[in-house]
Amino acid sequence: MVRSRVLQLQKGGNFRELGGYQTMNGRTIKWHKAIRSGKLGSLTDQDVSFLDTYGLKYDVDFRSPEEKAQAPDRIPAQTKYLFMPVFSTDETQNSKQTDRLQRKMDTDPTTGRQQMHHVYQDIITNPHSQTAYRRFFDVLLENDGQQDTLLFHCTAGKDRTGMGAVFFLSALGVNEDTIKADYLLTNKTTKPMLDNLVKTLKLKNSPSAFIQSMRDLQSVQIFFYNTAMDQIQKVSGHMPTYLHDYLNLSTNDIHDLRHIYLE
Repeated sequence: MVRSRVLQLQKGGNFRELGGYQTMNGRTIKWHKAIRSGKLGSLTDQDVSFLDTYGLKYDVDFRSPEEKAQAPDRIPAQTKYLFMPVFSTDETQNSKQTDRLQRKMDTDPTTGRQQMHHVYQDIITNPHSQTAYRRFFDVLLENDGQQDTLLFHCTAGKDRTGMGAVFFLSALGVNEDTIKADYLLTNKTTKPMLDNLVKTLKLKNSPSAFIQSMRDLQSVQIFFYNTAMDQIQKVSGHMPTYLHDYLNLSTNDIHDLRHIYLE
C-alpha cells in the first residue's frame, strides 16, 4: 500500500504523517499514530471529517494564548484538545510583527535569521518550553489505543512543531539524517505559500532586506536545527541525555513510547 506522508487537506497547511520512518535498529513507526501540522483554525467541514475518519483522538496545540485566541482549532467532536504553549508569547513571529522588529527588518536582511536563532536557543533552554514538551510526551504516552491518532501543531507547523517532531523521533531511535529530512520537508510543503508571500511583498515594493527576513522567518533551515543541537550539546552533551535530564523521560518512558509507536 502506497501511503502519502503529506496529507492533502483543503484548508490545512503542512499536515504530515510521521508513520513509516525507520529506526536505527530496523523497526518502523506505525502509520496513523502521530501527525504534525500547521494551524487548524481554517479547516473546512470536510477537513474536520477527514481527521475524524483518521482517528484523531488528541490535538496538542503548541501556540501562544494570543495565537489560540485569534484562530481557535477546529477539530472533530471526540478529539481531546490539549493546550501546551511552548512560549508564553509568540516568539516565532508567525502571528504578528512587532514595530521594533519590523523597522529592523526593513534595513537589516539578517534580522529574521537572528530572530530564529534566538527562538531555537530558547526552545531548548527555556523551562516553560521544556515543561510544554514534557507534557507533550505525557500525551504521546497516553495515546496507546490501536486506532488512535495524535496530532501536534503550532501556527506554521515548522519550529515549535518541528522541534516536537525532533524530540519525538529521537526518543523512538530514528537516525539523525531522517530526522533532519523530516524537519526540512516543511520547505517543500510550504513553498507555494512562501512564493506567494514573496510575490506580494515585491508587488508592494517592500525593501529587499525585509523580504529576506520574511523568507527566513517563514522557512526552516539547517542553521536553525543546528542552533538547537548546539544548545543541547552545551546543556547536556547529547540528545538522549537532554531528553532524560530536561524533558524527564525515563528509560521506562522510552520503552513505552517505542512499544506504542513502533512495529
